[in-house]
Amino acid sequence: MDRQLWTPTRWAQNHDVRLAFDTWIGADKGEPLLLIMGLAVNRQWWPDDLGHALAEHGFSVARYDQRDAGESTHLPPTKPRGPFSALLGRRGEAYTAEDMADDAIAVLDELAWESAHLFGMSLGGAVAQRVAARHPDRVRTLTSMSAVPGDTGGLNTLRYIDLRSIPRLSRMKYPNTKEGTIQAHLAISRFCASPGHPFDEQKARAQAERLADTGTRDTQAQSRQIGAQWHGPAINTITVPTLVLHGQDDPLIRPRAARVIASRIPGARLVTLPGVGHDIPAPVRHTVAAEIRALADHSAEAR
Repeated sequence: MDRQLWTPTRWAQNHDVRLAFDTWIGADKGEPLLLIMGLAVNRQWWPDDLGHALAEHGFSVARYDQRDAGESTHLPPTKPRGPFSALLGRRGEAYTAEDMADDAIAVLDELAWESAHLFGMSLGGAVAQRVAARHPDRVRTLTSMSAVPGDTGGLNTLRYIDLRSIPRLSRMKYPNTKEGTIQAHLAISRFCASPGHPFDEQKARAQAERLADTGTRDTQAQSRQIGAQWHGPAINTITVPTLVLHGQDDPLIRPRAARVIASRIPGARLVTLPGVGHDIPAPVRHTVAAEIRALADHSAEAR
């Protein structure tokens, strides 16, 4: 798509953290929907045709860069350690998971949205769960995809991770160069790719060159995000209508995580996607948009 699809970057503020966001052009009158992307990568990882499908289903779509990702504020370096060691740490050294949840609220405030539907992917799914638990009055519905339970942490997280992925991801080290950034993007894209759908190497490389996203190789930012500890309510306190999506062939987060989330959030609906990995491949994007639309419609009928 050559035409401009997203507005120029806008900014929200949560204390000292500046958050970059934009909105889908031409859908201003739809129901507000905020997209929250995963570990340390920028908001442009959300596929444009998913944004288009969501807009067609009646949503006004916004997406933002979490702290330590994309154009948003990157925090000062902390003690060097890898993401997996940070995952097992007892406390985050840079900020809390509550801070990350409050970043989403700062974006809603800047958009003048009193409440919104939330759709979070991977770490963004855990963040979306935390927003729903911490700020229930600001959330209309919750969709969590390819995520672990938002209130889990430390060693407990390992029960949801495919342990075969750890050595593979740990070997992904790339230089601080343009080509290193491209290679890191390609490696992560290949790893996350859905086995039931063909991986387009040429398209993935073009995307890597266009996004120039250093988050895929920034282990410091990854460690700060993944090490942020949650001290808020348990996810079984979430009362908003909830949809849990998960790829049956996710190479990183075991489908068991989705089953646990759906069992613990009252009334949550679980949808597993055959042949899908840790991504949202093109053939299922309209399905995902339709599921979120159905959730919103059911919520409106229940009110």
